[in-house]
Amino acid sequence: MKIRLIAAATLLLPFCAATAATPAPVQDLGTGVTGSDSDRIARLERIIKARQEAEIDMQRRLDALQQEVLDLHGTTEQQNYQINQMLQRQRQLYDEISKLSSQQTSNVANAVPAQPAAASSGSSLSETDSYQRAVDLVLKARQYDAAIPAFKEFISQYPNSGFADNANYWLGQLLYNKGDYVQAKTAFENVVNNFKASDKRPDSLVKLGLIAEKNNDKATAKSRYQQVVKEYANSAAASIAKQQLAAIKP
Repeated sequence: MKIRLIAAATLLLPFCAATAATPAPVQDLGTGVTGSDSDRIARLERIIKARQEAEIDMQRRLDALQQEVLDLHGTTEQQNYQINQMLQRQRQLYDEISKLSSQQTSNVANAVPAQPAAASSGSSLSETDSYQRAVDLVLKARQYDAAIPAFKEFISQYPNSGFADNANYWLGQLLYNKGDYVQAKTAFENVVNNFKASDKRPDSLVKLGLIAEKNNDKATAKSRYQQVVKEYANSAAASIAKQQLAAIKP
């Protein structure tokens, strides 16, 4: 019996020695994945590299977004500059037209005598013909002084005409160009107060503001301009009113 046990032990010794010499596999307790130290290091390197690439990509996107914001900001500034230039040019044109009209009025007054007889003949004309005649004195004949009584006569004869708002505005403009601000104010106020739906109303309000400025009445001028901005926010008259408001010194 002892001989058999000794023989069995002799046979098992090499197997036990081999088992003891083989290292136990390394196990990643956090993931349950087994592997050597080199495998674990390689895996960590891949994770770190992936994170670095993700951070680089995120930074690249942030840089792109920042550049887009800068580009949009630059575009907005450029557009604002262009709008301001357009508004400034519009105001210059507005002033140039007024000056040109004043010069033409003065030249006509010196070179061509007024024709009261022609103006009085308007009583025999129809409503439309009477209005057209007054307009033609301005646009075709350039007889501005003669046009003033022609428009006054038309307004007197046809106070409720569909042309009455335009006639009052024309009259106010002619009187304004002559420097007769008292009568011009009355004509523009007729448009503002009696023709609420007229497309000449915002321009008449601007003119009333300009007349107030010429009379050094800054409070009334500001009130008129603010009314234009409030009631006709998207109009050309509102653009002029905003510029006039900005130019009024406190």
